[in-house]
Amino acid sequence: MDINKLIASRVLALREARQLSLTALAERSGVSRSNISLIERGESSATATVLDKLAGALGVTLASLFDAAQDAPAAPSPLSTADTQAVWTDPASGYVRRQLSPAARSPLQLVEVIFPPGQRVAYGQVRREADTHQQVWLLEGVMDITAGDGSWRLHPGDCLAFREDQPITYANPGAAPARYLVGLVTLPFA
Repeated sequence: MDINKLIASRVLALREARQLSLTALAERSGVSRSNISLIERGESSATATVLDKLAGALGVTLASLFDAAQDAPAAPSPLSTADTQAVWTDPASGYVRRQLSPAARSPLQLVEVIFPPGQRVAYGQVRREADTHQQVWLLEGVMDITAGDGSWRLHPGDCLAFREDQPITYANPGAAPARYLVGLVTLPFA
């Protein structure tokens, strides 16, 4: 499935499931009504920051907007082959996100990211309906990651764990692309 169509169907389905109008979602997210409409029709490739705002307003994780398992048949495959994995490029920073995890239900999601040199993406703190934990394992390059009040520089082999309940910034200060694996686990709040 085309990644923009997947995102479009997920945003629309989540909005309808929560019985939110375009206006209500716009007010909750801070994203314009017209932009949401374009995204839901698959006519706009939203930035990572915009998608994060929409996910927060819908009470889900950003990763869930790329989750084809939501639209999968009753018995999804436990195998995700490289040629079927959804790949999305952030139009603002150029970072490339590959959804590695298969459609089979699992509390763990794996994502590969290739982050261009000199680029930066910042996510604000948004209220979520679940507690999401993230680990970033840097494979190549260098990355600066800020989560809340903490800041770290990662080099190949380094792994950083943090929660998504705080402002997070990813930046590549290097001269080469950075490649890293993200592991996400979402738990219901106790």
